[in-house]
Amino acid sequence: MAGSPWRTRIMMCPACGQDILGLVRMGNTGQPEWTRLIYPEGSSRGPVSPDVPAHIAADYNEAAKVLPLSPKASAALSRRCAQAVLREAGYPQRDLAVQINAALIEADPRKAIPSGLRTTLDLIRNFGNFAAHIVNDKTTLQIIDVQDHEAEYCLDVLDALFDHYYVKPAEAQRRKRVLDATLRSADKPPSK
Repeated sequence: MAGSPWRTRIMMCPACGQDILGLVRMGNTGQPEWTRLIYPEGSSRGPVSPDVPAHIAADYNEAAKVLPLSPKASAALSRRCAQAVLREAGYPQRDLAVQINAALIEADPRKAIPSGLRTTLDLIRNFGNFAAHIVNDKTTLQIIDVQDHEAEYCLDVLDALFDHYYVKPAEAQRRKRVLDATLRSADKPPSK
């Protein structure tokens, strides 16, 4: 239809050769203002590291997958994912706010959260609460909904949590194994 702002994009995946189908809404400037992957079903986020436990990666992938359809659902799943990460990191409290507080005051340097993550971790709890509960703006009395960029940011914070608790420790162990093998071949004791 002439003048329609809707376009389809058909591409081929360079890795597997399969078709990729997208739906695009063009803005007044002629630039895409909205894009959605139609086929294959998936998300625009990169793959989760294999170092992340499968059940946690599954919640993350689902949060990423539903983001274009429901930022609220994505934020709620991100909240659930953060709670599972913290539980596995040794914070067994049932309430996420209490888990986060325990993580923030952690004295053990092996578990202490990096400063950049310290300032953002509680955002997942807040946006997750906006997603799961009716919260009103105190000025306008309007219900506060989770915005796309806020739900996306929750996924970014989860990426940082994964990096801290799973990816970096696993990388360090892999490097240590390689170094220890080299030391063994030189008849030296393993690293401490």
